[in-house]
Amino acid sequence: MAFAVTAEPALQDDVRTMVEALTLAMTPLHPPEFQFQMTAEEMDGADCTVFLVRDPDGAPVGMGCLKQHDAKTGEVKRMFAEPERRGQGIGAKVLAAIVEKAQALGLAELVLETGTAEEFAPAWRLYERAGFSPCGAVLDYPSSDHNRFYRKALSA
Repeated sequence: MAFAVTAEPALQDDVRTMVEALTLAMTPLHPPEFQFQMTAEEMDGADCTVFLVRDPDGAPVGMGCLKQHDAKTGEVKRMFAEPERRGQGIGAKVLAAIVEKAQALGLAELVLETGTAEEFAPAWRLYERAGFSPCGAVLDYPSSDHNRFYRKALSA
């Protein structure tokens, strides 16, 4: 099945619905003080690009966000695919769009924070297949047993 990945406004119902579903899924997986979830409003800044994945009928099935921290560093945020659509390459398509945008912006690296619960294993595989490597804490995130960090060097 063909999926379209496009940069779209954060402040729309489709994005809000996916953010809510992702937050609901992530909330029970680790303590609140180790969850760093962005809202649609936080993703609406000039430093963020939201990517939505739509099926051939236009229904949203996945999303992700690139947050630019400075002239060299971007962060992958809010990666999500509808549960019934997982395993269909949606995450890989979103991640590729984020990497492409980061390279177009001339960023030198992408970083990300994710969880350590076994439920995150598919995400770890996705990031590692895309060339991300586990690393120590990034940006201003605290190091903990609840968070796992990745980094990928980019060539613009």
